[in-house]
Amino acid sequence: MTFLALLFFAQDFNAQAIELVRQARDTADTAYHAKAEEALRLSFAKEPDNFEGLKAKTWLLLGRHQFAEALELAKKLNHQAPDDLQVNGFLVDANVELGNYAAAEKAAQWMLDLRPGNAPGLTRAAYLRELYGDIDGALLLMQQALNRTRADDRSDRAWILSHIGKLLGKKQQYANADAALHAALTAYPEYHYALTNLAEIRMEQKNYTAAVEFYRRAYRVAPNPENMYPLGDALSRAGNRDEAKKVLTNFEKAALAESMGDDNANRELVLYYLNHANKPREALRIAQREASRRRDVHTLEVYSMALRKNGKENEANRAVAESKQRLTASLLTNNAAR
Repeated sequence: MTFLALLFFAQDFNAQAIELVRQARDTADTAYHAKAEEALRLSFAKEPDNFEGLKAKTWLLLGRHQFAEALELAKKLNHQAPDDLQVNGFLVDANVELGNYAAAEKAAQWMLDLRPGNAPGLTRAAYLRELYGDIDGALLLMQQALNRTRADDRSDRAWILSHIGKLLGKKQQYANADAALHAALTAYPEYHYALTNLAEIRMEQKNYTAAVEFYRRAYRVAPNPENMYPLGDALSRAGNRDEAKKVLTNFEKAALAESMGDDNANRELVLYYLNHANKPREALRIAQREASRRRDVHTLEVYSMALRKNGKENEANRAVAESKQRLTASLLTNNAAR
């Protein structure tokens, strides 16, 4: 431990870790995760298993897509402090990613009961509303969250505005969606979530050339396989076959290299094998691997597509039914966050 570290308290390292995880989210640079882990090591050296340090560790696990581990730690912390708002937020996040929507909504409602109108609770409730197909309800909650976010908090405002833009795009209110997304870029220049959402809207509009440019900008900011696949797909649709082939070939190599890890591009890899490479068996292999660790609706969707492409209609129908059942069970269990 350095001399400077000796002068710090555990809470100082915890604050460092939280800021580093936030920077990883905003920049998509996973190098910040390693720095956060080191800050937490120093925190626990000062105060073993201190509560705030464990909260920061939970957020780090979520950032690394270690959702099952994050959920277990969040449950332990929730048992110690049931009324901790942030811990309940982590319960929402982990359960959503694992497909446990009833548990996620219960935690989101608890956040809003604890502190009515708090922005973290509103954004999580909004995402659940979106999953249930209630786009208007999701928009209302996101707008409320934006109104409760400080004007100088450019990171959170950009994140919320990016989601508002995405929701408006789903309603085909493209002019308003563009306005929200460009407001996000004003708050946080070259914000990769905003750029990706702008690209997705251009894809919906079949303006593939414009989509390519937004995807290209997003990839420059966040050069990971998850952003490489949509760039290659858009290039292909725009008729840039040679560059698309090069990008998608590089994507496959990069995605396969991380496919056994927690933070991966497996869903995109499945789509690549189905839509571009004509490798349905490989698509199913990757989809089965991802579905073995998480049962959220997005993973089950690509899993069912891979099953169907391999002639496994009954299994594909069961995956679709499971996805609907998970969402329906949540709606029946909790009429929450409305």
